[in-house]
Amino acid sequence: MSNKYAPSQIFLHWLTFLLVVTAYCTMEFRGLATRGSWQGFAMIIGHFSAGSCVLVLMLSRVMLRFRHRSPAIIPKPPHWQTGLAHLMHLAIYLFFIVLPTLGILSRFYMGRTWWIFGIPMPVSGDPDPDFADMIADWHETLAPYGYWLIGIHAVAALAHHYLFKDNTLLRMMPSRRSR
Repeated sequence: MSNKYAPSQIFLHWLTFLLVVTAYCTMEFRGLATRGSWQGFAMIIGHFSAGSCVLVLMLSRVMLRFRHRSPAIIPKPPHWQTGLAHLMHLAIYLFFIVLPTLGILSRFYMGRTWWIFGIPMPVSGDPDPDFADMIADWHETLAPYGYWLIGIHAVAALAHHYLFKDNTLLRMMPSRRSR
């Protein structure tokens, strides 16, 4: 058994990371664009597009987790660390599936045109703006917790590498090509 995740898992992990950064940056920096400008429109489409891709990638990653076994951590960590790691990964997977799902549902039920990669998306034939606003509020309330999940995940990976001196971080790093 390899001491690294499958190349597809590594690729999707880092692509998901880049798309999550894009989704957060487009919302954090949207205030820099003039409301109604093409820059503001690009920020909104960028956010919707990145978030939708995160949902697709996270669902793909769930399927890959069932297909590929996780490589062993060497040296083996204590059971409590393994338990916390499983709990953290469950939280991350659920969070980055639920958050974009809420965003998509809020746009769908709003009844107004919205786009992913410039392509108009379907809207409800029976819009419910109150329901859409409630879902959007959940989306906006939950979104900041993603910073915490990502931060804890990154700190734990670095702690495993530098403090615990195991291969946890290296298992998810892309391989270097030999010359």
